Amino acid sequence: MSVRPIVIYGEESLHRRAAEVTSFDGELRGLVDDMFETMDAANGVGLAAPQVGVSLRIFTYNFVNDDGAPSRGVVVNPRLTLSKVSGAQPDPEDEVEGCLSAPGLSFPLKRAEYARVQGFDADGNPVDFEATDWFARVMQHEYDHLDGQLYVDRLNDKWSRRWKKAKRQLEWGEPGLSWMPGVDPDPFGH
Repeated sequence: MSVRPIVIYGEESLHRRAAEVTSFDGELRGLVDDMFETMDAANGVGLAAPQVGVSLRIFTYNFVNDDGAPSRGVVVNPRLTLSKVSGAQPDPEDEVEGCLSAPGLSFPLKRAEYARVQGFDADGNPVDFEATDWFARVMQHEYDHLDGQLYVDRLNDKWSRRWKKAKRQLEWGEPGLSWMPGVDPDPFGH
């Protein structure tokens, strides 16, 4: 197992749909082990394979929940079924997200309050659970990465303007930028 660099907004793997996993083998399990180690070193609650530069439909998560789902797991080739997303403005205190691929920034975003998550574990066994509230948010956030979308791509006009200003100031948007969990300072101050 090893910690991998986390790529930053602008890296190609973050902006295209990831490929379906077709082989549940030792190579896949090694990638999943590296993703868990990277997620833990970054103090993240989730990590998608595109965030470590691998364009495959896999995400790991570590989130204690009240939904009866394992608090730590991996979902390969996930499918999400969501409740409707409210049309209300996001709460700037209670609905704020951050992302390891937009390190140090956070913005409010409305999400569905419920998600049914289906897919497979690293050995090809079926995974099927329900997620609510913040756990549902984590699932949607990681799933978006697999479709080439970051949470900042979903922001409303007000917060999108702030994101674009921050992105310009940080000079993000081109390939080749990354940070190394456990080596570089924690961008979220954990």
